[in-house]
Amino acid sequence: MKQLLSRLLPKSLRSDAVTIPVVRLQGAIMASASPMRQHLSLSSTAGVLEKAFSYSAPAVAISINSPGGSPVQSRLIYKRIRDLAKEKNRKVLVFVEDVAASGGYMIALAGDEIIADPSSIVGSIGVLSAGFGFQEMIGKIGVERRVHTSGRNKAILDPFQPEKKEDVKHLKSIQDELHEIFVGLVKERRGGRLVENDDLFTGLFWSGERGHALGLVDALGDMRSYLKSRYGEKTRLKLVSQPRGLFGRRVSLFGTEGQAEIAAAATAGLLQAAEEQALWRRYGL
Repeated sequence: MKQLLSRLLPKSLRSDAVTIPVVRLQGAIMASASPMRQHLSLSSTAGVLEKAFSYSAPAVAISINSPGGSPVQSRLIYKRIRDLAKEKNRKVLVFVEDVAASGGYMIALAGDEIIADPSSIVGSIGVLSAGFGFQEMIGKIGVERRVHTSGRNKAILDPFQPEKKEDVKHLKSIQDELHEIFVGLVKERRGGRLVENDDLFTGLFWSGERGHALGLVDALGDMRSYLKSRYGEKTRLKLVSQPRGLFGRRVSLFGTEGQAEIAAAATAGLLQAAEEQALWRRYGL
């Protein structure tokens, strides 16, 4: 209706300002979620992405600040952005804030253009799996581990058993497959813009400035300045977000059900906080 009324107005009275919808994608990328923690997954981003692409605008701006996480969720978010861009015929401009590394950079690849702050961190095109071994600890505290399986590989990589070379070899083969998928996606999206470099796909990460020189990003700058230079000084930025209640969802503050939800959320939040901190600290953040 607003667009119709605008067309009916005399040209001299029409506003020539362009409104660009903006989506902020911030946090570690995880399939499971705690309402106490900000995270990224397809389920947490699908609604806001749909809303942003529903605007009649020449482009959708996406701000990314993520150290990575789940490769599956990263690719699902990437694909949803590309599907919407094709369906709505919208250009996607991705802006990197502090970091777009690993899965965060995979999502950034959904952009037709990637613009990064010179001091941001980009890259880390690789696959990581980390854990702990507790086999000696349980012996010291007098705990006996009992595992019964119906398949000889069902307890593979059990943290309470000594690590086996064949288990690590199997894990590495899966990581290599995932790495090839990631590398293929980078080459598909960045094409001839990439600069040949032996370290490009080794998991190393770089500053936004160095990433620009390597072809991982297209330009250096910030969202507001870049969009105004692109679409005019009158360009408006419209932040698109989903309404959220307490802890990101509607939770009753009274009754045992609400208290149980908050307690469970707090416990899950502590575990996820440790995992997220490990991801952020890889990049000095």
